Amino acid sequence: GGLRHAVASIAGAEAYKCLKFEGGVHRVQRVPKTEKQGRIHTSTMTVAILPQPTEMRLQISPKDLRIETKRASGAGGQHVNTTDSAVRIVHIPTGIVSECQQERSQIRNKEKAMQMLYAKLYNAKLEEETKKRNTARKIQIGTKGRSEKIRTYNFPQDRITDHRISRSVHHIESFMLGEEMLDEMIQTVREYADYETLMEIISENEK
Repeated sequence: GGLRHAVASIAGAEAYKCLKFEGGVHRVQRVPKTEKQGRIHTSTMTVAILPQPTEMRLQISPKDLRIETKRASGAGGQHVNTTDSAVRIVHIPTGIVSECQQERSQIRNKEKAMQMLYAKLYNAKLEEETKKRNTARKIQIGTKGRSEKIRTYNFPQDRITDHRISRSVHHIESFMLGEEMLDEMIQTVREYADYETLMEIISENEK
């Protein structure tokens, strides 16, 4: 049971700039209501933040795409089971795949699958360029793999710890509501990332 996968679209001024450092592994430590011995259970969630490029910034040739349709699986009633509404798009040169079956309409599923494909291709290009720039010394924030543990939410202690900047704050509820505590944490991470980027540039120029 539980949620295994979710996709959300966030729009707004500088949305990617504000949220890009939220990518990574978020760890939750809690005592479930069903736990009789009071033992702390640890769960993790991997977050990927992908910028949504415009068609002007990233061009995809139709001949490089293989578009497949199939019947959607899972809940949805008779309509889902009897129509080929699910869409799967393969970018042939890279092998990157995007799928969508959220909508009842095949057209809407194709639109969403294309949006996700654009984001995946743009992110792959971004990661490739980042690796090329940081061969001598990796920037500590923003270039680590998504398997990197970035933050822990400890419910018994009502504490949030960001491991990249070694900073802890308390009151998880306020933090999760996106109030000042979250803004301050994000700003601190961004400032530290800027500092690391500056150190990278200085290191390159001193060679």
